[in-house]
Amino acid sequence: MKHPSKLTLSDEELQLVNNTSWILTKHDIIHRVYEMFGGLSEKYKTVVEKAPLPLPIVQSSPKISKGENYRQLPYVILDHPRSFEAENIFAIRSMFWWGNFFSITLQLSGEYKKMFEKNLVANFELLKQNNFYLCVNEDPWQHHFEEDNYLAAGKFSAEEFERSVSQKQFVKLAVKFPLDYWSAIPELLGEKFFTIMQLLKS
Repeated sequence: MKHPSKLTLSDEELQLVNNTSWILTKHDIIHRVYEMFGGLSEKYKTVVEKAPLPLPIVQSSPKISKGENYRQLPYVILDHPRSFEAENIFAIRSMFWWGNFFSITLQLSGEYKKMFEKNLVANFELLKQNNFYLCVNEDPWQHHFEEDNYLAAGKFSAEEFERSVSQKQFVKLAVKFPLDYWSAIPELLGEKFFTIMQLLKS
């Protein structure tokens, strides 16, 4: 049985539990992110249709989803293009994480990693110029940018980058933007999406 003191609310908590406006504002913000990602998905589809990608990827439909508890905070995700087939994964994931950032991530594993890893290595300088980070974690489903998960590509030599890409079972490359950039986010994510398409080319 929990101690009674654990069940009581502080004055600040009591104010929040009696205030509906903040939770309604949160719902409104999440709705706006959905609308933003919906518009982005249309832009992404136009770019993908012109890209030399495997047909299943080109034909994939955008998926927008949300949750309440990535590290105890709400998030919204747009996956497009996407192909999640057991060990074979190709995904470009745009993410809004409450209180933290917007990000865009390329994730590859299995046959898709084999298909594109040489192109990524060849485009290492482009990665650095565009402020990409490389995932160094063993868990492919972590999205935070702490140093046990992502390191800036600029911290690697070309040889270190190639070794990391070739040895790991998956590759994740990501860029993040502060939430303060809200009004510019559609343009910024669109630009990085196009850059990812360039990175995949030989």
